[in-house]
Amino acid sequence: MKAYVLIETTAGKTKGVKKSLSKIKGGRCTVHSLDAVTGPYDFIAVVEGPSLDAIGQLVTEDIGIIDGVTRTTTCVAVAIG
Repeated sequence: MKAYVLIETTAGKTKGVKKSLSKIKGGRCTVHSLDAVTGPYDFIAVVEGPSLDAIGQLVTEDIGIIDGVTRTTTCVAVAIG
């Protein structure tokens, strides 16, 4: 499965969050790519894993606990057509 994790950070903590996000080496899930973006979110991470539960675990146990991360929104990729 693939999901896009939209990440908001605290002002002044963006560089530290980026450094921490770059170090995530999930067991069953991986952060495939990470981009800093403009707009309401600071980063968009593309994550891949074997199940929705595994992706949820990565988001809550690895991404959500990073100092400076204030909110995440997970958007699961789906096939249409």
